[in-house]
Amino acid sequence: MSGVLKAACVQVNAGTEILPNLQAAGDLVRRARDAGADFIALPENVSMIVQGRAKVLERVRTADEHPAIPFFADLARETGAWLLAGTLGVLLDDGRVANRSYLFDAEGRAVAHYDKLHMFDVDLKGGESYRESATFRPGDRAVLAATPWGGVGMTVCYDLRFAYLYRALAQAGAAILTVPAAFTVPTGRAHWHTLLRARAIETGCFLLAPAQTGSHDQGRLTYGHSLIVAPWGEVLADAEEAVGFVLAELDMARVEEARRMVPALTHDRTFTLDRVGF
Repeated sequence: MSGVLKAACVQVNAGTEILPNLQAAGDLVRRARDAGADFIALPENVSMIVQGRAKVLERVRTADEHPAIPFFADLARETGAWLLAGTLGVLLDDGRVANRSYLFDAEGRAVAHYDKLHMFDVDLKGGESYRESATFRPGDRAVLAATPWGGVGMTVCYDLRFAYLYRALAQAGAAILTVPAAFTVPTGRAHWHTLLRARAIETGCFLLAPAQTGSHDQGRLTYGHSLIVAPWGEVLADAEEAVGFVLAELDMARVEEARRMVPALTHDRTFTLDRVGF
């Protein structure tokens, strides 16, 4: 890992129809590239946000038929930037859907894809409830992709709560961790900044966390605040709540610097667990 990378997180407010969402995202990617970004990351569900299994299944497509995949491949080729295409809903053979993140290189090649491992099945205060596993099939592999600036570990949204995944990616060679997200407002206010800073500090990685923002189908609200976080835990950029993008320079030497000062990734120990008094 070496050099200085200018990275961008694009923040969108996705609607229910794929093509208008792609056009809006593409415009922001071009603006970020014009501002100098070499690596541009987009949020989870960048091609659509709809509520309910039936509405999702009406709109998703197989990987061979999904219009967003050639769209983002062409966009990466056009701009000459590396592009993390957030996540797309990809229809699988068993009738379920993968929440899949794609990474395109500057020539438009899909060099890696990752299916979200952890399903967002939660019940929040105020009656806000989600069952991602009712429609989506969880992935079963972690993904580390090589780039000119170092390894990129790919994760998605709710994965953020599972620190072991980020530690494994960092120990395998990740210098940058991507977290495209559509965080709810209650969990975002309570946990988003804290969890992202913690994952950066624990791993000594840069984190790129592009997010959805605003009101969506059936009044679903997302938190926004796309973040770029440094290996020492500083927030380098915060998009707050507006549609747009944020930029930051990532000095990749800071990864080794942070890990040299606190080499926690090398300090794993095995242990037994004693349950006392149960």
